[in-house]
Amino acid sequence: MSVSIRLRREGAKNRPYYKVVVADSHSPRDGKFIEMIGTYDPKVAGENSTIKIDRAEHWISRGAQASETVRSILKKNRERTASGVPNEPGDSEPASKPKAARAAKSAAPMPNEARSAPAEESAPTAEETSSPAESAAE
Repeated sequence: MSVSIRLRREGAKNRPYYKVVVADSHSPRDGKFIEMIGTYDPKVAGENSTIKIDRAEHWISRGAQASETVRSILKKNRERTASGVPNEPGDSEPASKPKAARAAKSAAPMPNEARSAPAEESAPTAEETSSPAESAAE
């Protein structure tokens, strides 16, 4: 059984959406597949694909042949993960280092002189200095 990694068309008319699947090379384009390892949306500019690179490499090591388009998607995703940009929107890594640096800077502790200075106490008001007996007599 020869296995290929290819695109399976989903979506509506004039609105294609593809799933990256591992399938038997003899099965039809939109037919039965072994494993879905990613998605590809050609209508979206920029980061338009997500793919499980580790699963793709697993199948390639087992002898699966990737189509030209899938090879291109894999290459782009490898470059994206190498540059530090998260692969999926739900990843917890910060999208850009300047944002993370600003957040760390704003959360940094105050300078030494501000920490060591005692807090100023306000002078008691007239209401605070009067005794409870005086207020009861009024």
